[in-house]
Amino acid sequence: MTDWTSDSWRAKTARHQPIYPDSTALTEATSELAAMPPLVTSWEIESLKKQLAEAAQGDRFLLQGGDCAESFGECTSAVIINKLKILLQMSLVLVHGTHKRVIRVGRFAGQYAKPRSESTETRGDQTCTSYYGDIVNRPAFETKARTPDPWRLLRGYERSALTLNFIRSLIDGGFADLHHPEYWQLDFVEHSPKASEFHDIVESIGASLRFMETLSGISAADISRVDFYTSHEALLLPYEAALTRSVPRRPGAYNLSTHFPWIGMRTAATDEAHVEFFRGIRNPIGVKIGPALEPKDMGDFLERLMDKLHPDNEPGRLTLIHRYGASKVADYLPALIEAVRATGKSVLFVCDPMHGNTRKTEANIKTRSFEDILSEVEQAIDIHAACNSHLGGVHFELTGENVTECTGGARGLTDEDLKDGYKSLVDPRLNYEQSLEMALSIARRLAPARGSS
Repeated sequence: MTDWTSDSWRAKTARHQPIYPDSTALTEATSELAAMPPLVTSWEIESLKKQLAEAAQGDRFLLQGGDCAESFGECTSAVIINKLKILLQMSLVLVHGTHKRVIRVGRFAGQYAKPRSESTETRGDQTCTSYYGDIVNRPAFETKARTPDPWRLLRGYERSALTLNFIRSLIDGGFADLHHPEYWQLDFVEHSPKASEFHDIVESIGASLRFMETLSGISAADISRVDFYTSHEALLLPYEAALTRSVPRRPGAYNLSTHFPWIGMRTAATDEAHVEFFRGIRNPIGVKIGPALEPKDMGDFLERLMDKLHPDNEPGRLTLIHRYGASKVADYLPALIEAVRATGKSVLFVCDPMHGNTRKTEANIKTRSFEDILSEVEQAIDIHAACNSHLGGVHFELTGENVTECTGGARGLTDEDLKDGYKSLVDPRLNYEQSLEMALSIARRLAPARGSS
């Protein structure tokens, strides 16, 4: 594309960007960032793109999950290990249910920025810049902490590099014993009427791994390297552009800050900066789609979006992540499926059941209901099947910690329980128990579609 550069987005409207008071410092920080080594490689990106293409054809299933917004303070070994552990355990459960290979993509090693509905926040008689995530400013409600600091871009890069380095070391070292159910922390399912069924699923996974080891004479941990990929919302365009590079022996440019960047629903206008930036990178990309896009407008919007981001219908290139909410998915998703079909292009459909189900308690605390989250996924599975389509993945905000941020689940957390362990600075996440229970429930739902073999 001769009319595209990694900076051509600057000529267009860029929404949800923080305003840095020191533009000279921003230039210096991004120049330093541009000289740093990449965080990921083009061959890793191409490998993921190939796997996503297989998921779009129904041969794999995508599990994408992690924090709503990472924090610098939680770049610790314990937190990283727990994130990998829950994603790995969820993926094994989904393999059991779908009978498909699962692609593991974490919302980590770069998910440090968040769009804000308002650029400022007022408490009493004081107004400060909104908290845009640790890569921009600090959460403390005071002017100095909330002033956007461009040098935090470098701190975000460094934390991402540290996280990736530790993840790769853990994966190569076989950090988890996958086939011992006693490591799966299943106490919570005793509160569920499906407790015995959940235990049967986990025991079946363990038995299958032990059978494979006996048959092959090789430990399950030694059979192959477990792949984990990274993803984040590519919100801060100066950061993303600084880490976008041409690579030897491959055409085009790659965003080497992450394997799988996505565009949020609030920045997906086809004539604005984020779509302009994304149209020139070779990564597989995601686009969030929500109820702000009415069914009557889907056809025109998707035609423009495909022309910009998916002109060659490259397998694995485009993932549409729909996020409607349990009460709206039945009204919107069929129209989205049909609008995509009308373009003649192939995409991977993924359900994000988190963002459309956010509510506030009487105490003004953000939360989400486990039952609503599960309902949206189950409805999405059925709607895709009814439309002769298929759901190719799920996208969760979750943590490997036992926080109390979402209500419901086997333990029946209530609004009152949220005060016991609410840690998120932005959006509520499923905790370890709820995440594993979610995977077990989805596996049960998907298993009949594959038969009883």
